[in-house]
Amino acid sequence: MKIAIVGTGYVGLVTGTCFAEMGLDVTCIDVDLQKIENLRQGIIPIYEPGLDDMVLRNVKAERLHFSDSLIEVLPTVDVVFNAVGTPPDKDGGADLRYVLDVARVIGQNIQKYILIVTKSTVPVGTANEVRKTIQNELNRRSLVIDFDVASNPEFLKEGDAIKDFMSPDRVVVGVDSEKAKEILTKLYRPFLLNNFRVIFMDILSAEMTKYAANAMLATRISFMNDIANLCELVGADVNMVRKGIGTDSRIGTKFLYPGIGYGGSCFPKDIKALIHTGKENGYGLKVLQAVEEVNEKQKEVLFSKLNNQFDSHLKGKVFAIWGLAFKPNTDDVRDAPAFPLIEKLIEAGAKVRLFDPVAMEEAKKFLHLKNLMNEEQIYFTENIYDTVLNADALLLITEWKEFRMPNWKLIKDNMRGRLILDGRNIYDKRELSEHGFEYYGIGV
Repeated sequence: MKIAIVGTGYVGLVTGTCFAEMGLDVTCIDVDLQKIENLRQGIIPIYEPGLDDMVLRNVKAERLHFSDSLIEVLPTVDVVFNAVGTPPDKDGGADLRYVLDVARVIGQNIQKYILIVTKSTVPVGTANEVRKTIQNELNRRSLVIDFDVASNPEFLKEGDAIKDFMSPDRVVVGVDSEKAKEILTKLYRPFLLNNFRVIFMDILSAEMTKYAANAMLATRISFMNDIANLCELVGADVNMVRKGIGTDSRIGTKFLYPGIGYGGSCFPKDIKALIHTGKENGYGLKVLQAVEEVNEKQKEVLFSKLNNQFDSHLKGKVFAIWGLAFKPNTDDVRDAPAFPLIEKLIEAGAKVRLFDPVAMEEAKKFLHLKNLMNEEQIYFTENIYDTVLNADALLLITEWKEFRMPNWKLIKDNMRGRLILDGRNIYDKRELSEHGFEYYGIGV
């Protein structure tokens, strides 16, 4: 079976590479000519552990190909996965222009039956728009060509995407024809050897499942952050509370870690898109509105703590920041909590020294884009110890493994101040106190 993946972003590249790994003939397509040329040369546009080797291996085996033309491959493929971006509109809804552009090209050029599978995260009802767009183009061509549309939302975790694809908890597939179901059953049959489930359902439910899953995870994060903030006010320790409720089998421990808010490419835009869908249908998703409100407020927590510690006199102070990516094992800085903090520190006249194991280049691009790249106030450093040089305080933003057990004596010798703000609660207050540091976490 030959398949095409349109869009070589995070989802598209991982999906195409993993399908090739299972023996399929895959062509990944993107309109970005430079990205396609780089991929042909083995230059991977994203950081994802294990992806580089897998791409190179499958290109060498001639199972994985890269092209800038969907039109060229349409005559030879059986399935087209649409994995293009769905950025947020100004009103919070998902921008479907790229999804529908792909549908339009398919409708203008198909000559035989093809199954079009939406992999992008899209609002409920998008499959109907895709179908309508393709059919309109066929009508303009005065052709009758059978095709099917399906939904196959992704549930990949950045930093662990290959494992998630190759051995997922479940695969959700929305179809409305037996032929589409048969093709997707055949496509995913090799994965059944790992004893996971393919869950078939109607297309509308599949589209909703993706949003509902992300909304539930985001809700757990904001709930725990809300509880953490209350713990600080009443003198409780949120780490103990988390353990106490996490042992309840009905609740569990996942996504119950307090911190400084969620970020990344999925949760922020998906919550906004789902709230927007509710409004379009005359229904206010009050819980999710609160989830979003709590998350935005939580990104200000470390700055508030810092401001209090220095009595609002931050001008001229130097602050070391460990971690810029929104989570470990990725270079993705989209909606990362580090950047609202950096912006506020710059506005306050402070200087920041920044380090992240893999996200430095993406961080520089983001800061330039936001016109925040002030070289007199922002310094990108070589390692964690260089970062704390003459710093008045150290702020832990992203819980990379190399940040977990540093040489505290060396840090103390390099720092000017003794304040540590732990945005992920990975350090032990007693240990740091013994080293002479003043420690503050989240909810403790």
